[in-house]
Amino acid sequence: MKYKIGIASSDGKVVNLHFGRADVFYIVEADSGNMTFRYGESRQTVPVCQGQQHDDHKLYELADRLKDCDYVLVSHIGEGARAALAKNGTLVFELPGFIEDSVKRLLSYVEVENCMKLTNPL
Repeated sequence: MKYKIGIASSDGKVVNLHFGRADVFYIVEADSGNMTFRYGESRQTVPVCQGQQHDDHKLYELADRLKDCDYVLVSHIGEGARAALAKNGTLVFELPGFIEDSVKRLLSYVEVENCMKLTNPL
């Protein structure tokens, strides 16, 4: 299956930013069938967190900018931001590390989840 993934990264090499502090999200298109991904675009954003506070309206605007992504990878995220993304059907995972490793870990997880759904339908 193919997925679009937004990645909070300061350099395009590692997942290393808190969701609300990211000023850019790297968007990749991934294929879980062959565990590959390719860079699609960079989306400049305005960080919504200032210290321990954030503007809810701006938080939802940022989530809307990523609504075409199936998943978002970050180093950390608060529950409010997680809920804003989930409202659009976007799941978020805290998977800091090299982007390649983090994407492959996500795709492995997704494949296991898909297999579980096939063998254990509810």
